[in-house]
Amino acid sequence: MGRATASITVAGRAAEAEQLWYDPARWPAWIDGFHHVVRLDEDTWPEPPARLMWDSKPGGRGRVLEAVTQYEQRTGQTLEVEDERLRGTQRVAFAPEGEDTRITLSLDYELKSRTVLTPLVDWLFVRRAIKDSLARTLARFAREREGDLAPL
Repeated sequence: MGRATASITVAGRAAEAEQLWYDPARWPAWIDGFHHVVRLDEDTWPEPPARLMWDSKPGGRGRVLEAVTQYEQRTGQTLEVEDERLRGTQRVAFAPEGEDTRITLSLDYELKSRTVLTPLVDWLFVRRAIKDSLARTLARFAREREGDLAPL
């Protein structure tokens, strides 16, 4: 099982960052590779047992399935995720840092297609690609959050 993690600090309280994080209308602006929502259990989102199905941009992850397994307001959310190539557990955590919020995004994953070389390929290529994707997501999220704080 592989693990990739990225973190960033954004301005404002955790409740404010969380409000943006869980807003499906805003996801295309900051989730790496995200194209559109296919289906979302809006009546329970972001809490269990909500399910989300989304499609990536062409050449990306394809169709992604997510199921909320844990949620704690102003603390974070855990999802079971699956796409064409992997399945795993994704976590987002919000932690206050003074007037700011530290956000950590992680993915514990298993590649579906396995060979004797899979551990080496994962270590050399896949893990870094996933970590870079998580980091891009967080960097775009921070820019989106900054836009919310900009004076009109």
